[in-house]
Amino acid sequence: MKTRIPSSTSRLRFGHARADITPPVGIYHRLWGAARHDRSTGVHRPLFGDVMVLGPVDGPRAPLIRAQLDLCGLVRGQHEDLALALSEAGGVSPDRIVLTYSHTHSSGWFVPDRFEFPGGELILPYLKDLGAKLQDTCRRAVASVQEAYITYASGRCDMAANRDGYDEEFGRHVCGFNPDAPADETVLVGRITAPSGDLLGTLVHYACHPTTLAWENTLISPDYVGAMREEVERATGAPCLFLQGACGDLGPKEGFVGDVAVADRNGRQLAHAALSALASLGPPGTDFAYQGPVISGATLGTWARVPFTDERLRQTSRFSGGAFSVDLPLKPRPDRASLRADLEQWEARQREADAAGDAVATRDYGARAERARRWLARLTDLPDGPTCPVQFSVHRFGDAVWVTSGGEPYNALQVELRRRFPALTLLFSPLASGLQVAYLLPADRYGKGLYQEEPSPLAPGCLEALTEAIAEKIEEIAR
Repeated sequence: MKTRIPSSTSRLRFGHARADITPPVGIYHRLWGAARHDRSTGVHRPLFGDVMVLGPVDGPRAPLIRAQLDLCGLVRGQHEDLALALSEAGGVSPDRIVLTYSHTHSSGWFVPDRFEFPGGELILPYLKDLGAKLQDTCRRAVASVQEAYITYASGRCDMAANRDGYDEEFGRHVCGFNPDAPADETVLVGRITAPSGDLLGTLVHYACHPTTLAWENTLISPDYVGAMREEVERATGAPCLFLQGACGDLGPKEGFVGDVAVADRNGRQLAHAALSALASLGPPGTDFAYQGPVISGATLGTWARVPFTDERLRQTSRFSGGAFSVDLPLKPRPDRASLRADLEQWEARQREADAAGDAVATRDYGARAERARRWLARLTDLPDGPTCPVQFSVHRFGDAVWVTSGGEPYNALQVELRRRFPALTLLFSPLASGLQVAYLLPADRYGKGLYQEEPSPLAPGCLEALTEAIAEKIEEIAR
């Protein structure tokens, strides 16, 4: 039998700081096509921006700066502006910046084509203020850097579910809880400690769309992430940072509601799963090793936590990786003129239905108009050629690999990478670039009428190509 169980660990230099990035009440908020409001009317829980600095324990390699924002996402130019602001504040090149999002659908919707809507006049001032806040937060994170251990553990939470449902009566797929399909229940946690054992913070990585709250909600909210974070911080007394996983086909079992109590309940469920996993960890810098037999009523095999050997210290201190790109094929794009005609048509029908007092038709026509409007915006950021470059990053920190990519890949990507690299703890986060890429579906899911295919500009095979590109870089870095 094995006589030593390594504790998955990243030994590095770590810094963290947080800012409250809650937008002003009244900012443009309508992300859902079925919503009838434009402006937010209040705040459920604050939105946070967390900035981490991750550097090698030894050697001259530049640190990685990663910011995690409680926003749905931003378009390419907005995303790049924030990354540049972080680069300047942190004193590193832009390729050492990773910027990801929790993807809450209740943060507000800040893309340029909403500037002229009610509440849109608040977007540009908010983004300017956000950039300044992140720069200050980055400087504070850099100033707090110290040696640390991130020790990882995994648990399970069934709050998330497959959301590629099929409505037999409707005769087509719907984006909602599908009880007949399995879902990835993995919760990965990281306990961040100083060598002394003092707790510096925790990481919670979980794949689930923050779509508990939907069109009926008018409040700014981090969705389930807020209550999860609050519960973990109450129990540990240290900051909790949430990292979204590959969730293109995953969402809460109980979602698409207006009741914030449901979002809080979902968050607490995830928090308890995370706390359970954290409780399984031993002291930092230790592995679990067999100590030999003890003669008692039975001959007992004893195990104990033992300090890292010099070799384990070297293994857990490895620090490498970088930013990369892969060209993915585009499918034929809709024509701008046709999209504008569709937009005008659906808006006219919405006005007629509204005047007639037909609330359901007004909602449905508004949603159709929203789809056309979003495709028009998406075309602005897409290249003219047959392929689209999709950025991704792969960083190895000791026993763990942190991966990010643009777009919203299906969870199959995360599952497949973990299958191929079982010896590594893998944390994957989507939405690490602008919103133009949208969803990455498995090739066999195209042509079935799934929602995710409609807004995606990418052709079949995109998810598989991205998976291979990431796997190739992990293989290189692991060697």
